[in-house]
Amino acid sequence: MSRSERLLRLLQNLRRYRRPVSGCVLAEELGVSIRTLYRDIASLQAQGAGIEGEPGLGYVLRPGFMLPPLMFSEDEIEALVLGSRWVARRADRRLALAAHDALAKIAAVLPPDLRDGLDASSLLVGPVAAAREAIDLAVLRKAIRTERKVRITYTSADGAGSDRLVWPFALGFFERVRVLVAWCELRRDFRHFRTDRITSLAPTDDRYPRRRQALLKEWREAQGLPTAG
Repeated sequence: MSRSERLLRLLQNLRRYRRPVSGCVLAEELGVSIRTLYRDIASLQAQGAGIEGEPGLGYVLRPGFMLPPLMFSEDEIEALVLGSRWVARRADRRLALAAHDALAKIAAVLPPDLRDGLDASSLLVGPVAAAREAIDLAVLRKAIRTERKVRITYTSADGAGSDRLVWPFALGFFERVRVLVAWCELRRDFRHFRTDRITSLAPTDDRYPRRRQALLKEWREAQGLPTAG
């Protein structure tokens, strides 16, 4: 790869790490010597890149630093297109429109040859007969983002109905169903609710007392799932 491509890839790799990463790890990822890696970092720092650290301690990209004009590999473009098409078929209408809009914004700043790759991608998403909800998932997603309690009426698999006050913190998208992950005040535990069985949804102005990230981490541990790095 060219030097400019290598420098851009170095910035992209640094974005993946929240904590300082050693120069040896970065050099191995790029397939260059440690001396070349140090020169590349010094060059990026001289150009104003927000890279902090030094040899022996590791490096981290300062939050908020903007990457240079967008450049994507063919694999990255196909991943963007496939992800957008998947969301368009399996998410709610507003999220599907957002996926299309995001892809259009990316296309607007790509060079012509890469822009053509967006339309020419041959990776397709098959049709799916997903269950239909009686609620607006956009309202539920907003409650998750703002960490607000919601009142729901839920019908279980055996037809029993119940009213719950829950703390929504995650929404899972599966092939045929979508599942709300929440802390249930009635059960005083984590619960999973199929969104097609939620018959009514009423957001409240009450913010739940714990942070969404903390709930998600605790839920992952309870399920035996790896926590995010």
